[in-house]
Amino acid sequence: RRVVVKRFIEMEKIGIVTVTYNSTAVLSPFLECIWKQSHQNFVLYIIDNASTDSTLQILEKKQDSRLKIIKNKSNFGVAKANNQGIKKAIEDGCNQVLIINNDVEFETTLIEKLIKVQIQKNCSLVTPKMMFYDNKNLIWYAGSWFIKSKGFLPLHRGMGEIDKGQYDKIKKIEYAPTCCLLAKKEIFEDIGFMDENYFVYFDDTDFSYRVLKNGKHKMYYVPNIKFYHKVGSLTKSFTTEETKIYRGDFFLKQTTKNHIYFLKKIGGLYAYLFIFWLLFKNNISFVINPKIRKNFSTFWLINKAYFQGLFL
Repeated sequence: RRVVVKRFIEMEKIGIVTVTYNSTAVLSPFLECIWKQSHQNFVLYIIDNASTDSTLQILEKKQDSRLKIIKNKSNFGVAKANNQGIKKAIEDGCNQVLIINNDVEFETTLIEKLIKVQIQKNCSLVTPKMMFYDNKNLIWYAGSWFIKSKGFLPLHRGMGEIDKGQYDKIKKIEYAPTCCLLAKKEIFEDIGFMDENYFVYFDDTDFSYRVLKNGKHKMYYVPNIKFYHKVGSLTKSFTTEETKIYRGDFFLKQTTKNHIYFLKKIGGLYAYLFIFWLLFKNNISFVINPKIRKNFSTFWLINKAYFQGLFL
């Protein structure tokens, strides 16, 4: 049986899809992790969203037939760029797609271990435990499920906890971030691609929710993989002013707008009541959350983003 499983794993052609945007600071260690994978039957699709730094120069130095670069003339956002890579991978005969951030570092057996759990659990989607890169003992993600009372937000289990093995069991989950998600191509045939109305954030939430509602495909969390995420390094989700750390304007705008749009897509009385409640909740957060700057432009940004989500 081991020989059969090994042969099956080797036959799996993986399309690795990652989106770059001014990724110079993180790109080289990411590429090193990719090229050192024990599973070598893959094609790496890098979709560049009009980087203005040396991202493309780094990529063009690598002479490897498995590297395919798609250069966008403007920043299309994460969802649309991921779709470009996913569609190209399927077109090129890949039977699986690994959607992955490039602000991550990971062990050489990442792909191999993910495929093994797919076989073991007879499932379509798998994702690893993810740790903070800056503090490798702290958990960033250890599985997730949609929480109706939080407006269907899939909060990360274990976030900020010291890893003592408390989440070391393979477990069926409902949500995985596309920081690292291995998915069989049939999923995209059954539920479609990423919703391109999400520029960034909530695209993976929306995708996971559609997988859940479709009911045909199972998703599992895999704990025994070393995987480290340089959280917020590319999207600038935090900004520092003097000694204080605040949520960045870009993060506030995208998450506010996209949560409303996500709830609209879910539909039903509860979702619409929650949309109404968020108008008040967001403004309460503006007043009491120390990580939100207290000025009119931030107040206006949050409320404008709320109504943009309503009319998406």
